Amino acid sequence: MNKLALTALLLFNLVGLYAQREMNVKEAYEEANKLLQTLTFEEKASMVRGYNSFFLKGIERKGIPPIYLSDATQGVNIRTNLPDPNMVKQLEKSTAFPAPILLASTFSPELSYQYAKAVGEECRAGGIEILLGPGLNIYRQSQCSRNFEYFGEDPYLVARMVEEYVKGMQSTGTAACLKHFLGNNTEFYRKRSNSIISERAINEIYLPGFKAGVDAGAMCVMTSYNQLNGDWVGQNPYAIKELLRKQLGFSWLVMSDWNSVWDLEKVVKSGQNVEMPGSYDFGTSIVELFNQGKITEKDLDNMLLPTLATCIAMNFYKRPKYEPSLLSTFPMHEKIARRVAEEGIVLLENRDNILPLDPAVNRKILLTGKFVSEIPRGYGAAEVIGYNNVRLVDALQKEFGRTVYYIEHPTVAELQEADIVILSMGTRDREAVERPFTLPDEEEGFMRYITSNHKNVIAVINSGSAINMSAWNDKVAALIYGWYGGQSGFEALTDIITGKVNPSGKLPISIEKDFKDSPAWGYLPKGASLYNECKNEFMIKVYDIHYNEDILVGYRWYDTQKIEPLYPFGHGLSYTTFSLTKPELTVKKITGSQPIKCTVVLTNTGERKGSEVVQLYVREDNPTLLRPVKELKRFDKIALSPGEKRIVEFELTKQDFAFWDEQSHGWKVNPGRYTIMLGTSSKAIEHSLSFVIEKYSKNIFR
Repeated sequence: MNKLALTALLLFNLVGLYAQREMNVKEAYEEANKLLQTLTFEEKASMVRGYNSFFLKGIERKGIPPIYLSDATQGVNIRTNLPDPNMVKQLEKSTAFPAPILLASTFSPELSYQYAKAVGEECRAGGIEILLGPGLNIYRQSQCSRNFEYFGEDPYLVARMVEEYVKGMQSTGTAACLKHFLGNNTEFYRKRSNSIISERAINEIYLPGFKAGVDAGAMCVMTSYNQLNGDWVGQNPYAIKELLRKQLGFSWLVMSDWNSVWDLEKVVKSGQNVEMPGSYDFGTSIVELFNQGKITEKDLDNMLLPTLATCIAMNFYKRPKYEPSLLSTFPMHEKIARRVAEEGIVLLENRDNILPLDPAVNRKILLTGKFVSEIPRGYGAAEVIGYNNVRLVDALQKEFGRTVYYIEHPTVAELQEADIVILSMGTRDREAVERPFTLPDEEEGFMRYITSNHKNVIAVINSGSAINMSAWNDKVAALIYGWYGGQSGFEALTDIITGKVNPSGKLPISIEKDFKDSPAWGYLPKGASLYNECKNEFMIKVYDIHYNEDILVGYRWYDTQKIEPLYPFGHGLSYTTFSLTKPELTVKKITGSQPIKCTVVLTNTGERKGSEVVQLYVREDNPTLLRPVKELKRFDKIALSPGEKRIVEFELTKQDFAFWDEQSHGWKVNPGRYTIMLGTSSKAIEHSLSFVIEKYSKNIFR
């Protein structure tokens, strides 16, 4: 074993010592109760509010240090705005990873684990105990400018990616914080909006990701800015006590988002544990509420106890603040970031197989557009600068030499002189404001100009969400969705363009032809200006966001409404070809709770090594209430050499065919005929098989 490999192994084993929490719920709460008894009322009151903007308050004389929280959506956010910069020793650098929506495009839970583990190691190196992520709000509509922080539109895909993310993060001893709980699917006036969502949609669409994170052991949850069915989530007992704690079984720390709650008495009694950042003026204090008889010390104890238990379970109070040995893992993190970009960049079009381009073929390649000398990223709390950032122009010229040349505004004559045009465009998405489902007018005009004046345009879109491409997508020779690829993203993109890497990314979203096709069309209040940042959010009356599409989010909507999207969920091309044999089921009828297994053979029928995502969808053929035409229930990403075959096996249980019954307030499976569909996207269904679920008296969900 070489020295580098030995070092990596030792570091892996070192980090493994921190794995997950160090004690169970009962033990942690017993220790927390003992510690609670040593605190004064005033100390308790100080600990239920955030401290110094990004910390949980410590009581040093009781051996309770302050706990550092940081955003790390695309890597660790190195804060430059701490009121007291001496509170922590900040990292000198942090890796700029691809955005989570690109991670979702890999359809690889294993990569989600590796990605989160790498971010967690950087957190440990920088003294960060709690990562404010992952974000797992459902991609409901394309104008949400925070979509880049999430894992797409499908609850099953979100759940599978999130559970491995949590495991990877907490394997390092860094606590994952699931956010934003619940119904935060727009950034438009996020502090003044009321998400009106049915009980069924909450359970079928918006809770599964959180359930998966909780089941995986997540130690923190952050509540959202919005109201849920008429009450602010951060002070909403139904959301926190009923849904999160009782239904999902979450026992640990719940914190508010920053300045997202309005009534301190309600906050104390809601099940919330920490109001962040602890700077909002409620007009009263915890002590004043106690003196007025509006809260009891028991209320305060109940509020603080989960925070103490969480920190004790994670050993935050006793372990070393920093793990400087983990600084040596950064080169491995770069490799992980690049691999994620390689597997998550999506090839949408490749007409006449123009890609890959052979660098040995001498031709003029004109590079133009946006993000040529800038690393595209999401902004706001999620922004990460990175360190070994590679620009697009540099990545291309490293492979193609000076045959790649940049012109900012090429004339028609200059365009026609080029053999190939690489056109890079995109958006700069950030939290707190929505952005339109289109490029800015000038840039949209530029896209049309370029694509109208050259037949060999390779268009690259760098964005955190979908944009309208209907005016020019059929005019490009190739179309690549690069998302926000991080510091190594353009290297990965170049490797795809040259064929060093065979693209295998799949869309975790549906891309509509027009925003009027979206299930969320009409979500804005009348007369609202979507594209202006809200400067006076506290002065605006609460407006209702009706989730009228209910459970029909994403491809569920397009399929059921028979609306053809521009590109369907799960779509993504390869430089090789694959075939699926007709699948087989182990049984044709299900009686009782036994599982059903579906097997299919995937073959690489092309001439290149590549990966394909086999996707399994299910449908109830004759439902007693509205159900989607299909729902993703399993997927597997398989790498194959040319001519290689692989048996792919999926096991399904009755839960996979269930829906949420609002009358019984629980899951239900109807007897009757069901269809299993297998394919390589929500539209590219190659095989369907039917079977029957027979009536069974025993409730499998109890």
